[in-house]
Amino acid sequence: MPLALPARTAHRHVDVDGVRIFYRESLPEIPDAPVLLLLHGFPSASHQYRRLIDVLGARYRLIAPDYPGFGHSDVPEPASTGGTFDYTFDGLADVMEGFVQRLGLDRFVMYVFDFGAPVGFRLALRHPEWIAGLIVQNGNAYEEGLSREAAEFISLRPHMEGAEKAVRDLLTLPSTRAQYEGGTRDPEMIAPDGWTLDQHFLDLPGRTRPQIDLAFDYISNVERYPEWQEWLREHAPPALIVWGRDDVFFPEPGAHAYLRDLPDAELHVFDTGHFALEDGLREIAPLIAAFLDGVAAGSHGA
Repeated sequence: MPLALPARTAHRHVDVDGVRIFYRESLPEIPDAPVLLLLHGFPSASHQYRRLIDVLGARYRLIAPDYPGFGHSDVPEPASTGGTFDYTFDGLADVMEGFVQRLGLDRFVMYVFDFGAPVGFRLALRHPEWIAGLIVQNGNAYEEGLSREAAEFISLRPHMEGAEKAVRDLLTLPSTRAQYEGGTRDPEMIAPDGWTLDQHFLDLPGRTRPQIDLAFDYISNVERYPEWQEWLREHAPPALIVWGRDDVFFPEPGAHAYLRDLPDAELHVFDTGHFALEDGLREIAPLIAAFLDGVAAGSHGA
């Protein structure tokens, strides 16, 4: 068996409207390799895609940025405390739009997970010409894809008694670890590095208020679900849906709901949780590779 070497990966920064954005970019060994933009979730950052980049990055150009307030990117002071940056999903999408433009990307497959879905769908609505295909991994766009716990959390408002405490409780190590291990087949297959690094960033000075602001803004995503669904119906991008069925936030019905608007989408559901790549990489990576090849060859339509 030939030795499988990891991809070469560059770690870079780019300035987007005064915000220094960190990103990882694989350096593929083939010219004009298909581009996959990886949009991360909460409470993570681009590091959640390190293993996927290692596996696929020699063959495809994988690009994974950190949002403002996440990972190694800048944390501008929130507007809610007198600063200049709005930690809303519109605000994150504004920076990611500028990021794509700064890198000169004009056509790519987009991978959306968790927070990556509301950020990514905003990009898709603004620039449908950018989207060559869509990979959805536990990135919700339907009300039936919200668990009872998620719906209750989203209903919190800043003026409600105990609401901010509920958000702060979500930013603690036990909660972060539970998001990685919850719903998995074998917790021993989940490396502790992911939740440890996530918690390191969450605990840095100035990081809490951005997360609180984003939590209270999540309702804006639910309100826009009909727009995203209309976009899916109208543009019908080639789509691969891979989903951890035991996600405590976004359970399996959210995966099947996409088929209402994308009946030709390829759907795979796995016996795992929210961070499906953590223990499902061996199964999911080949599906992504085949999907990217199909999009590049035009065999997926659109």
